[in-house]
Amino acid sequence: MTGVLFVCVKNRGKSQMAAGLFERELAEAGRPDAVRVSSAGTQAGTTINALSAEVLAELGVNISGRRPTQLTEEAMRDAGLVVVLGAEAQVPDVYGVTVERWETDEPSLRGIDGRERMELVRDDIHARVRELAARIAG
Repeated sequence: MTGVLFVCVKNRGKSQMAAGLFERELAEAGRPDAVRVSSAGTQAGTTINALSAEVLAELGVNISGRRPTQLTEEAMRDAGLVVVLGAEAQVPDVYGVTVERWETDEPSLRGIDGRERMELVRDDIHARVRELAARIAG
């Protein structure tokens, strides 16, 4: 595997958070170049979700300068591993590409919104990212 591509629908929040957190985990392990990290959306938006960027900044991860990217089959092939966050985003089957789906926590289904929601989403994604980093980057 040469890389990991995190995917959600708009590439404004969850997949951007996952990519930023995964990069941090690699850096903290002393292996920042062990895996190429990217993110994309199946229907990419135009800007990063400001609240996503804000709650990540609390952990020392800066995604504020990033821009959403449209998912392509080429990006999937380049990565080798595609991690889809949530149930909404659907990706094509691409030969030779492994796809994992993370059914991430959605606090809004429990009536939790705003900053508290985003912190819970961040923490769920962070736990999953830690496990993935340990599994593929040692």
